[in-house]
Amino acid sequence: MPPARSRPRIASNNENDENQGRVTRAKAAALTDHDLAKKPLQSKKPATSSLNNTAAQRKRAALGDVTNATKAAEPSLGEGKKAMNGKVGLASKVAPAGVQKLTRTNSSRTALGAKDNNVKAKPAASELKRQASASGVGNIQKKRAQSTTSTVRSSKEATPNVEEPPRKKSCSEAEIKTSKADAQLLEDVKTTAQAIQEAVNDLDAEDLDDPLMVAEYVQEIFEYYKELEGTTMPNPDYMEHQDDLDWSMRGVLVDWLIEVHTRFRLLPETLFLAVNIVDRFLSSKVVPLDKFQLVGVTAMFIASKYEEVLSPHIGNFVHVADNGFSVDEVLAAERYTLTALKYDLSYPNPMNFLRRISKADNYDIQTRTIGKYLMEISLLDHRFMPYRQSHVAAAAMYLSRLILERGPWDATLAHYSGYTEEEIQPIFELMLDYLHRPVVHEAFFKKYASKKFLKASILTRKWAKDFHAMQSNGVGTARDSVKCSQKTVDK
Repeated sequence: MPPARSRPRIASNNENDENQGRVTRAKAAALTDHDLAKKPLQSKKPATSSLNNTAAQRKRAALGDVTNATKAAEPSLGEGKKAMNGKVGLASKVAPAGVQKLTRTNSSRTALGAKDNNVKAKPAASELKRQASASGVGNIQKKRAQSTTSTVRSSKEATPNVEEPPRKKSCSEAEIKTSKADAQLLEDVKTTAQAIQEAVNDLDAEDLDDPLMVAEYVQEIFEYYKELEGTTMPNPDYMEHQDDLDWSMRGVLVDWLIEVHTRFRLLPETLFLAVNIVDRFLSSKVVPLDKFQLVGVTAMFIASKYEEVLSPHIGNFVHVADNGFSVDEVLAAERYTLTALKYDLSYPNPMNFLRRISKADNYDIQTRTIGKYLMEISLLDHRFMPYRQSHVAAAAMYLSRLILERGPWDATLAHYSGYTEEEIQPIFELMLDYLHRPVVHEAFFKKYASKKFLKASILTRKWAKDFHAMQSNGVGTARDSVKCSQKTVDK
């Protein structure tokens, strides 16, 4: 076996050693610390230890190290902070081999420095080191502010033609006056609405103690009625697809139904529902002439079973039709009609709206009786078909009060009817036109010519003739002709 090689030792002469009298940076630091610090120095770590052993022996920093990777700058930073916080002594400035020394240039930057770093370019390393050694962080911030200002100035000088956004102009006197006028107009509208609301009398408050009047739900009930009006209205032009029928035949059928209704002494709601069933059925089905009366008899039979407490027997309806149809035919027509209507009989009856308006009229029996007569005109005349039943009821009460001279159409009546005086005018003119014409429907005229109905048909026709004569001569208005009708009522 060959002998082991030994490394030759080189003897160094202390006299010729160039490092003999040289004071190193570590020695100067140690001497300075020894002179300045009165407390015992912190024990030095051996410089011969490697970086990996140092990283393995140290404790992980609480916030500095979040991974298992070793970083050169963090051990000395953590130990230095620990020594300063513990006030044991100054940490040694001798950096181990391979460990980068911490300075102001490579230390972790603050949030503000990171933000500035994204905005502008990084300064040169030599300039930053000179600024750090000269005046510290304050001078760095001043330099950065100056560089930002110079950058903004240079950008403005580079683009001199860029226009600034227009500034908001101050309001002129005309605009200020217009805004004041609008505000005043809005205030006037609010005042008027408030005055109208105060002028309307709350007539439902006196019925709160009566459970039969359901004053707590009356508003919702009539709102629901008005929603149903649109779904139960017939087609006003359904006669265009009826080959064998016309509007005059419909008037004859309705006049006959009024006669049957009077003979059986049925409720007013039954008559209105029966005519609505006829119109809705004819709106969806084509009916020959020989089955037209069967449609009317079946509609009255269905309406009486829906509205009456005790409806007439089906044999009575067959009898009034002169036995032109059998009982089986009427029952088959009933099933067919209900199928065509999809069993929907939720018709908002105009009598409900008339009674609602009559509440605002203090339940005057004469006004309501004449209003019934005027409202039944809409059953005979097809020109009323496009209008809602609530609209017809409001016009009937309006004309009735005008004939009997019961005062103007005030805010309370307009509130409980749902229509103003201007909205009523179209139906008002149609009613006047029907009353001025000669009598066509005999059964209807005779029904309301009796004392039971206060001779409403005679009174209204006499008033309509006088009113038409005054309008033809251009003298007076509708309210001026009320005095003529009042004399007839007294008789």
